[in-house]
Amino acid sequence: MGSSCATEITVLLRAWRDGDRQALEKLVPLVYQRLYAAAQRYMAEERPGHILQNSALVNELYLQLSKLNKIDWHDRNHFYAVCAQLMRRILTDYARSQLRSKRGARSDITLDDYHSALSQAQQASLITLDDALRDLAAFDERMLRIVELRALVGLSVEETAAALNISERTVKREWQLAKGWLLREFSRSSASG
Repeated sequence: MGSSCATEITVLLRAWRDGDRQALEKLVPLVYQRLYAAAQRYMAEERPGHILQNSALVNELYLQLSKLNKIDWHDRNHFYAVCAQLMRRILTDYARSQLRSKRGARSDITLDDYHSALSQAQQASLITLDDALRDLAAFDERMLRIVELRALVGLSVEETAAALNISERTVKREWQLAKGWLLREFSRSSASG
């Protein structure tokens, strides 16, 4: 992404923060490809032919973003990090609601394009991932941000370092630590479940 586009994104984010609702409309075409790629990463683990498509997840994300008010956007990387958190929350909340509805509870969340339920194994896996990421946040918040920016948003080491105002070396080191930590959590969860 060129620096002029990055600058334009930052300008639009600040305008949106300052109350210009049209700024979000102008922002969407500039960030759509990156958000779509992030949705692809989230959906890669889902079963083939899954009804929720990448674009549906991005659309739901857009609806969530349109409800946000007065966020002090620092730059585009901050925006992408918030989007990663929202996408994870959308999918996790949906998986949890599907598991509740299978047990006879009322489903709180609906996605228009999400007509068929995830398999229980996929739902449990998504919930396990979300729980592991929450535990990682409790252990080390910065490592969580690195995972979100690198794995979920797809930022490079350089972009992640700039977004978090840390060195590239620190990003690489903590990225490796976070992956090891998450692998250990998944192994522990698999052994107990």
